[in-house]
Amino acid sequence: MVIDSTQNIRDFLTRIRNWALANSPWLVHYNSGSCNGCDIEILATLTPRYDLERLGIKLQGSPRHADVLVVTGPVTRQSKERLQRIYEQMPEPKFVVAVGTCSISGGVFHNCYNILGGVDAAIPVDVYIPGCPPRPEAVINGVAMLLKQLQPARAAEIDRLVAEVAGEEIAGTEVEPFDEHAELLGAR
Repeated sequence: MVIDSTQNIRDFLTRIRNWALANSPWLVHYNSGSCNGCDIEILATLTPRYDLERLGIKLQGSPRHADVLVVTGPVTRQSKERLQRIYEQMPEPKFVVAVGTCSISGGVFHNCYNILGGVDAAIPVDVYIPGCPPRPEAVINGVAMLLKQLQPARAAEIDRLVAEVAGEEIAGTEVEPFDEHAELLGAR
């Protein structure tokens, strides 16, 4: 009797933890040796134009508070141990997103003397986002894929939010097209 109630409480707490993780994941970003192109694109996703926080995602400064590790750049000999240490500091469950060609395979730095390869040479990776550098829309799509894996019941809602962020037309609504030149001139 006591065992059943203890198991029910554990199941309930696990469901609450998974719900909180899927609805508000916190990211920590680590640059393991990139050219900063991917870093700029990741930061662009946090600006008001793309607003990644619309999906409940927050960029965190400490791995001890983060759920998702976003890694850019190839893994160098110097950064491998540090990357593994950051991964180990994250609480369970933890997820890793490799952003950019360099973090997937080493990219243009492949076979250099100080490059070990992609992120998966050091730690397990859950989602790969290709590109050199990947556009903010691709970064948002990759994070949305991770969110859909965590909570499949919210897949339709996540797709709708990603479409809004990307500026695509959503069934029955019209999104105002963005004119880059008008913004540069100060007129819209």
